[in-house]
Amino acid sequence: HVQLVESGGGSVQVGGSLRLSCVASGDTIGRYCMGWFRQTPGKGREAVASIRSDGMTRYSPSVKDRFTISEDKSERSFALQMNSLQPEDTALYYCAADLGGRDCYLTAYLYNHWGQGTQVTVS
Repeated sequence: HVQLVESGGGSVQVGGSLRLSCVASGDTIGRYCMGWFRQTPGKGREAVASIRSDGMTRYSPSVKDRFTISEDKSERSFALQMNSLQPEDTALYYCAADLGGRDCYLTAYLYNHWGQGTQVTVS
């Protein structure tokens, strides 16, 4: 079992940057996928980016070239650096884990461990 705790959300002006962090505790031994998702009221959970245990990454077209997902294995954490933020990036951001995941597709149902979410507001 894995516990995930996000931090780093907040309010920022259009064009600004934020860095979200997610710390994992528990069993992450072996291959895994870590992902960032976001959700706004009335909408489903949208995938943002994922990273596999060997460093392979995937990005949603809406954030590619603006967001960067990374992992710090020594800290058991992974981050989402968000640049050039736009109002449409406003959402509740979640980190998630797919233990044993291979392809790290940007599909929410593949991920079975979730954090509590951190709010990002861009105005």
